[in-house]
Amino acid sequence: IAKWSVEAAIKQFQGDTGAKVVLDTVDVQYQPGHGYTSMGETNQPDGQFFNSGNKFSKDRFLPVGPLHVETEQLIDISGDTMKLIHDHSAYSEPHDGIIVRADVIKTRQIYDLDEFPNAVKTKEESTIERNGKNVHIKLISQAPAFSMREFRVKKGDIVTITLTNHDKVEDLTHGFGIPRYNISFIVNPQETKSVTFVADKPGVFWCYCLH
Repeated sequence: IAKWSVEAAIKQFQGDTGAKVVLDTVDVQYQPGHGYTSMGETNQPDGQFFNSGNKFSKDRFLPVGPLHVETEQLIDISGDTMKLIHDHSAYSEPHDGIIVRADVIKTRQIYDLDEFPNAVKTKEESTIERNGKNVHIKLISQAPAFSMREFRVKKGDIVTITLTNHDKVEDLTHGFGIPRYNISFIVNPQETKSVTFVADKPGVFWCYCLH
């Protein structure tokens, strides 16, 4: 990774052979694929940090399968000499991101139940509704359980499961999974999610919270 001077590059382009364009370099492991600086994609770049998302870091980690983990390396670029300050593995392949100050991150931690027209708002609304082959299963989740311990449908039914998370604690995320049907989704506090699938496999299937 090279730190260089725009002013010196202009001087060199204009014929000044003594202009020092490259101010400092630091090695990373191994091939930088994507890089970004702190607040660099805003109108308030601060010149503090650079993150190098590296490809082809194959021999740095255990080969746990055909797809190997890669590396991201955080570099302090604030001084005359750049310093590597953090080095960690990353899921392949590190792509473009952005570093922003913590004070500009304003997230909403809990959803509003009323934002979801299909929210299951009470335990009494937790029901199974059938209209021909269409079955709608309405559930609520409140740690550590779903509102129905089991439900039955018929082979060939078109099943919609609607799940509302009734917990109000920040970060108390629930999930819903049915392994052999490849169903997997999460529901954040006070959020509602739905999934529709065809019940084409007979048998008993575990439904469980993924989080």
